[in-house]
Amino acid sequence: MPKREVEIVVISDVHLGTFGCHAKELLKYLKSIKPKTLVLNGDIIDIWQFSKSYWPESHMKVMRKIMKFVSQGVDVYYLTGNHDEMLRKFADFEMGTFRLANKVVLPVDGKRAWIFHGDIFDITMQHSKWLAKLGAIGYDSLILLNTFVNYLLQAVGKEKMSFSKKIKSSVKNAVKFMNDFEMSAAEIAIDKGYDYVICGHIHQPEIKTITTGQGKVEYLNSGDWVESLTALEYKNGQWELFQYSAEEFEYMENEIASEENEDLNAKIDINLLYQSFMVKD
Repeated sequence: MPKREVEIVVISDVHLGTFGCHAKELLKYLKSIKPKTLVLNGDIIDIWQFSKSYWPESHMKVMRKIMKFVSQGVDVYYLTGNHDEMLRKFADFEMGTFRLANKVVLPVDGKRAWIFHGDIFDITMQHSKWLAKLGAIGYDSLILLNTFVNYLLQAVGKEKMSFSKKIKSSVKNAVKFMNDFEMSAAEIAIDKGYDYVICGHIHQPEIKTITTGQGKVEYLNSGDWVESLTALEYKNGQWELFQYSAEEFEYMENEIASEENEDLNAKIDINLLYQSFMVKD
């Protein structure tokens, strides 16, 4: 099946190295597209919880696929997030078409897109990082429990449910945080004269216009690959929110299963990867 040509793809909050990561689904998505530019907008590898004891082959295949994009000349931007903040000391590193940065401004058909992870707007990250890390462990445990419950629900013919989404939509403070996050990003983007502001971090996929007394801006959030399984795509002059559907990718099951190696030139040794992450200042 021919790959879909997309000008720009933005994904974030993949959290490779955690139980909640849907690496197999992400790999199928990446194999289905032919992007000109790929933006990895933070929390791609979860260094907070990174462990050699849990790094499935599917997680490695995602990394290989990204490296293969680089070898094919695709512009790949890895923007740092809070879970991979250790990489921030290497910001501005470039290798071929791969760039590591904290933020980027991309020209998009005569307009400008300001792209960054968004954890700068999280007061917990700024003042209580230990609490944020504790919350990340709790979130991963919640996802594990949710996976087990959904397995039981499917077994009895009922629809899946998302614990965290229910919490986010029902707890007033969570709703207020997301609204404040979006408004903060929009206000700064308007002040700087950007046409688009693109974030991740809050795991809430969104495309909407935000208007203030100073002007308006298109706010976009790429969601995540833990629950939402979403990506932002720019093609034919407009942004769209891609939502992964298992039924849509059934045709790729045999293709994925039969592949033993993605590309020998794109292989990464997990021990070297782990050691590089553990390097201290």
